[in-house]
Amino acid sequence: MSTTGRHDETPEGTAVELLAAALGPRARGCFTTRGAGAPPVSAQDPYAGLNLALHVGDDAARVGRARRRLEEALGLGPGRRAGAGPRPPGLAWMNQIHSAVVARARLQTRPDDAPAADALVLSSRASPAARRPAGAAVMVADCVPLLLAADDGTIVAAVHAGRRGMLDGVVTAAVEAMAGLGADPAGLWAAIGPAICGSCYEVPERMLQEAAAREPACAALTRWGTPGLDIAAGVVAQLRRAGVRRIDRPGWCTYEDRRFYSHRRDGTTGRIVGAALAAPTDGVGQ
Repeated sequence: MSTTGRHDETPEGTAVELLAAALGPRARGCFTTRGAGAPPVSAQDPYAGLNLALHVGDDAARVGRARRRLEEALGLGPGRRAGAGPRPPGLAWMNQIHSAVVARARLQTRPDDAPAADALVLSSRASPAARRPAGAAVMVADCVPLLLAADDGTIVAAVHAGRRGMLDGVVTAAVEAMAGLGADPAGLWAAIGPAICGSCYEVPERMLQEAAAREPACAALTRWGTPGLDIAAGVVAQLRRAGVRRIDRPGWCTYEDRRFYSHRRDGTTGRIVGAALAAPTDGVGQ
């Protein structure tokens, strides 16, 4: 996958845009933007572009179409590929609750079938392709989207690391869950996607002190000199303590970069997605 790829048009006329995630030689990963050519977020359309979240107040049918377009851009979902067989199944989603709960990714026939969790772990070693999703997705609009993959690509995870989840240990829990499936933490690839940076995430002084007492690496100062939190720095520190050595953090800031949704900047708004796709083990290609 190229660093930036433009694919099919969304129903609203915005092209799907994918930013590559560094997940090693076998797994695939990406982060979405609001879409190439997306109109600005506004009071009239707070979800302008490729909103992929059902829980933020957007029209469910519109979100469903956007999700299908994303899966098509990734070569997933119903239908057949040109000159090839059926596409692999689609993405697994979760009902994110700002926790350290890890769930196994599973095929979902209905939107309300998503597990309540903040990390999804998927193994392509575990069951035939017909009974598992091709990948796992995480939705954000300032929180940290973290994708993880084993070196052989057969075990992947998508993690939602907000302030509470990061402090409560969702990163460590995800790594441990992958280790329980046979992945070596030292062999994992970790990719951190677009999130609000420490220079933009202002918090009360007491919140900074409480967070820094639990994870010193997340303490920050905003560019205007007030207390701040760098959640991505906390994620990196926890990955390193868990034994993960290969960590990619491009540093996209959702608050500063209007290619992305930002709850802090815009209030009611949409969500971008990080997706990790496991390498097949049963002859079903991606």
